[in-house]
Amino acid sequence: MSQYDEGHTVAGWTGAAIAVAGSACLAVAVVGWTPGRYVGLVLLVVSAVVTWLLHLAGWGKAAGPRPRDQWGVRDTAARAGHPGCFACRLAGRRGERTEASKKARTGAGTVQAG
Repeated sequence: MSQYDEGHTVAGWTGAAIAVAGSACLAVAVVGWTPGRYVGLVLLVVSAVVTWLLHLAGWGKAAGPRPRDQWGVRDTAARAGHPGCFACRLAGRRGERTEASKKARTGAGTVQAG
């Protein structure tokens, strides 16, 4: 297992899977399947929207590394928004640094597994 948080999240994997399906439809459209052009473009837009919504729901992550005990779990600080996050700003979440969000992001006050 890697010692670094590489950003593998539900939002990332879901968006990537939908985008791959859209790209595959576009690739097939190149060789003659005309509806593939439209299906592929729709899937690419859907992948961006789904990834954004999952990020806002807490299944993505903020920029930067997370403590090991927060890997693979829902981001509890997402409701307030991540500081400096463009996706959160689009949703109207400012992501101000409060004491609670600092603790959630840094893992302060939690027991680290050895």
